[in-house]
Parts: sequence; structure tokens; C-alpha cells
Amino acid sequence: MPISFEAASIRLTQVSDGLAASAAQVKAKQAQAGAVATLRRPEISIDVRQLEYQKSLSLSTGTIGPSLGLPGTLDLAVGGRAFRPVVSAVMPLYSGGQISATQNAARAGIREAEAGVADTGQSLALQLVQAYFGQQLAAAVLAVRTDARAGLDRHYQDARKLEQQGFASRAQVLQAQVARDDAERDYQKAGNDLATATAYLANLLHSDAEVLPTTPLFIVSAQMEPLDDFVASAEARHPQVGRLGALGDQAREGVRIQQAKQRPQVYLFGQYDLNRRESLFTEPDYIYGIGLKYTFLSSADRGQQVKAARAMQAAAEAGLRQVKIDLATATTRAYNDLDTARSQYLLLDSSLAASAEHLRLQQLSFREGLATSLDVIDAQLRLSGARVQRVQAAYQFDVTLAHLLAASGQVDRFASYIARADKSIAP
Repeated sequence: MPISFEAASIRLTQVSDGLAASAAQVKAKQAQAGAVATLRRPEISIDVRQLEYQKSLSLSTGTIGPSLGLPGTLDLAVGGRAFRPVVSAVMPLYSGGQISATQNAARAGIREAEAGVADTGQSLALQLVQAYFGQQLAAAVLAVRTDARAGLDRHYQDARKLEQQGFASRAQVLQAQVARDDAERDYQKAGNDLATATAYLANLLHSDAEVLPTTPLFIVSAQMEPLDDFVASAEARHPQVGRLGALGDQAREGVRIQQAKQRPQVYLFGQYDLNRRESLFTEPDYIYGIGLKYTFLSSADRGQQVKAARAMQAAAEAGLRQVKIDLATATTRAYNDLDTARSQYLLLDSSLAASAEHLRLQQLSFREGLATSLDVIDAQLRLSGARVQRVQAAYQFDVTLAHLLAASGQVDRFASYIARADKSIAP
């Protein structure tokens, strides 16, 4: 399945279970925020009861009762059954700031979850760069090892022919054979490395078929933007900064919630009996009014709860400061590593032609009896090593570029650097 890096990025966002899990967290936080958005509305409930009751009374008849033939005390009992549907309503007027703090904390929770989605997306983008261009690296190394094996096999055959003609010693033939066998082992290892890289990329993209990358390893010869731009972007755009900032906001609102528990609450209330014909004598048909509730003594130490909330806020703020320092360090390291990879590639790129010409001359000299077998082998290995190092430098450039963009919160710009590339290596 041929696929470009851009298409692979789109596919990864569609099939990633990790990204789906992060998106579900956002939906959960949005639902929680929606649940507390209506806390200022009245709470209306109905209480329906089927009652069987009895009330006993003792009434004194005083001094008049005996004169009328009545006992001194009358014992009365009133009872029956009643159906009691009662509607109640309570609406908060003042909560000490608890409602607004709860709502603000819920909105901060949404921002935290959204930052989690962005952070997961960045991690996936880094994995994709490593897997996608890792397969390109493995394919390019296999191509180098294939050429080296073929070249050393030709040298071995040439050495045998020259031995038969008396122009090469047995030791030179054995040297050529050993070098050819070493090249065969390198070739087999490169083939296994490619198979592993191919499986990794296919699994990452949830593909049943093997994936064939079509975007080659690339290099941008021009210098990057100034380091300060990347550091500033890291502080402003990195998902971890957004996540810890949201956690800090939640902790700040948590302090307000705990402080609100130390304040009184004011509310409106009302109650209406829907079946007044069966209401008890002591029960009103309806009531309404305003109430105030204040907890003088709580089983939980509210002062300690406020201290705990403030400690959580301090921890979140300290974590935010630390992550900014870590991101600045990571951005600086990636920026310098990227420059190193670019320099190594350009130096190897310029010396590669000289290595190839050196091998050609050594091969001609060997056939003419002017060079030894070790000279040819050394030239072949030097050329193969330079080619592998150049491919590795290109891979290192691509991966380090992804780390730099991720550290600065700009991993979505990776495709723009592919478009700016002026050098590439295809397997």
C-alpha cells in the first residue's frame, strides 16, 4: 500500500485508539461542564406518599366536666389514610462563590482534556516519523548492503580469476572471501531490520497489508528559524503548558470552593400540596420564603481543606514553571542536534563521490596488479560506510526535526518542512 507521509498522518489520526481515548475524555469533560452549567436553576422535586396515620389527644375538662357528667380527661384519637403529593422547589441565591468556582473548574477541565488530545497527537506524530522514516532508513541501508555484497562478490570472483592466472595469491583470495561473507551477513541483517520496520509501520497504521512509504528521507539545507522563536513557541503552544495551566486554574477554583464552604448560603424555597383535601390539619397548603444556612461546626476541618487546596494550586504552578524550563532545554538540545545532523549529511554528501571514485580506481589497480585485495576491500567498505552514515544522518535530521517541532508545540508544521526539502534519499 503506497502512502505518502501526509496521507499516513491523516490515517493515523483516524485509526489511533489512543487519540480516540483522548477525544472521549474531552467529551466526558464537556458533559461534566454541561452538568454544572445549570447549578443556578431551581431544583424542583415531587414527594408522593400514601399515609396511614393516627393522632391521640388528651383534653382536660377542668371543673366543668364533672358537673356535666364528663370525666376529668377526654382521650381522643383521630386517624385515617391520606394521599400526599407535595411539590417542592429550592433555588440558590448566594453560595459564597461555590457555584461559579465549580463552573470555572469544569471549563478548565475541558481545556485540560483538549491539551491531552494535543499531547497525544504530538506523541503519535513522533511515533509516525520514527516508524515511517525508519522504514525508509532500513530500505536505504538494505540497498547499500545489497550493492556492497554485489561489489565484494565481484571482487572475490576477480581475485579467483587472477589467482588462476598467477597474478594473485591465495591469501588475497581468502581475504576477498571473508569480506564477501561479512557483506552477506550485513545484507541479511539489513533485510531483517527492514522486515521489522515494515511490520512496525503497518501495525501503527492498523494496516493488514504492508505499507510502502513514498516520501523519501529529506534534508533542508537552509538554516532553521532562530532558536529564540522555537523557545517562545514552546512556552506558548506546547500541550503540556496548556494542560498544567488548566490544572492550575482548577486548583485555584478548588481554593474558592473550599473557602465558599466557610460562608453562609442563601436560597429561596417553596412547597405546594397538590391534594389539599386530604392534608393534615397541621400541614400547610403551601409555603414559600427565603432561607439562610450556615454551618458553624463541620465534621471536616474546613481550614485544613483550604490549606490542602492551596497546596494543590502551588504544586500546579510549580509544575508549570518546571515544564517551561524543561521544554526550553529540550528545544535547545533538539535545535543543536538538528544542526549537527544537517552538517554531517552535507559533509558526507560531498565526500561520497570521492569515495566512489576511489573504489573504482582501486578495482582497476587490482586487476592490473597495482593494488592489493585489502585495498579494494577497504575502499568498498569505506564507500558503503559513507553511504550508510549519510542515510543515518538524513534519518537523524528528520527525527530530530520532529522532536524540535514537538518540543516547541509546532509538530503540525512538519509537512511544511518536507515541502522545503532540497535534498532527499530514496531507497
